[in-house]
Amino acid sequence: MTKISTRLGRIAPSPSIAAMSHARGLIAKGRDICDLTAGEPDFDTPKHILQAAAEAMSAGATRYTPPGGTAALKQAIVEKFFRENRLKVRPDEVIVGAGAKQVIFNAMAATLEPGDEVVVVAPYWVSYPDIALYHGAKPVVVETFASDGYRIDPDRLRRALTPRTRWLMLNSPNNPTGTMIDIETMQQIGGVLRDHPSVMVMTDEIYEHIRFTDRAAGSFAAVNPDLADRVLTVNGVSKTYAMTGFRIGYAAGPSDLVAAMAKLQSQNSGNPAAVSQEAARAALTSGLDFLPQWVDAYRARKNLVVQRLSSVPGLSVFEPQGAFYVYVGCSEWIGCAGPSGRVLSDDSAVVMELLDHGVASVQGSAYGVSPAFRLSIASGIDVLAAACDRLADFAGRLKQ
Repeated sequence: MTKISTRLGRIAPSPSIAAMSHARGLIAKGRDICDLTAGEPDFDTPKHILQAAAEAMSAGATRYTPPGGTAALKQAIVEKFFRENRLKVRPDEVIVGAGAKQVIFNAMAATLEPGDEVVVVAPYWVSYPDIALYHGAKPVVVETFASDGYRIDPDRLRRALTPRTRWLMLNSPNNPTGTMIDIETMQQIGGVLRDHPSVMVMTDEIYEHIRFTDRAAGSFAAVNPDLADRVLTVNGVSKTYAMTGFRIGYAAGPSDLVAAMAKLQSQNSGNPAAVSQEAARAALTSGLDFLPQWVDAYRARKNLVVQRLSSVPGLSVFEPQGAFYVYVGCSEWIGCAGPSGRVLSDDSAVVMELLDHGVASVQGSAYGVSPAFRLSIASGIDVLAAACDRLADFAGRLKQ
């Protein structure tokens, strides 16, 4: 048998990708499934971006580029950060990767040593803890609670920081809850970090433009400019522009960190696809005129799901402020028998039983807060309405 690295044993496959693959496999076999697993816009990539990609290929954008991104795309990112986030960065402080996940992975790979700690705020995106574990670091979880709007408690954060803390991971709007970190909380977090000068901050802002509130998204480095030299601001084109398959993420941060990440990228993947970089450049320089219509559609879907599920017995529905997910607590379902007769022992069991009932979701344990499940609203409103019908029917079939 092949000898597999022990490092790989520290991590599990991505739960959200596993759930999506399972659901799509059942659909391919003819099962009637409302697939609410994928964090992927169901809108088409704007036509002007596709046209830019086609023109770029014809113009020769089919060859190697510098590992960390083309000069043209880096300049577009510099201008984007200044225009949209009030961040003034230089091209040598910018890196482009094959998706935001690669950027995050490379940042941790470039900085972590065995025994370091990475503070993650729960609920968290599924990959943060596993990436830290892969590199020999220890994820330290700071819990938040639905009763407080999943707001980060600065005192709880302070208690989690130690001399071994290397990174604090922030995500706003949050996947899976849709919570946004308000400006005041960002300032309070900054106050905590001023007492811990060795801690860096990785702020994941991939959902920044998908918001259901007039509140400004706020970028941590702009809110706390004196800490900007230890902040890596991560973003990408996947969510805002419906460009998930183009695989372009990017970040801005200290030039020495960016140089280290580019060095690593030169060995582990080389440059992101040249044509994808040109498509991303077109996206970042052509405005967001299409986006209000998309956000209105997400808002209508969010309202439907929140309203419908709030009346389903045993569910506690958290209303998101952004992103395109609804996080649903299901503590009252635990211990009940599902329609199949199986006991719902935890939220993984709930998710499996729901799948049998025609609704695909992701268990809350994947995000560090249980019992719950995440529903993606990046699906047509008819699919979401059908899923709500099935969830209500499921609740009516539970037995104590």
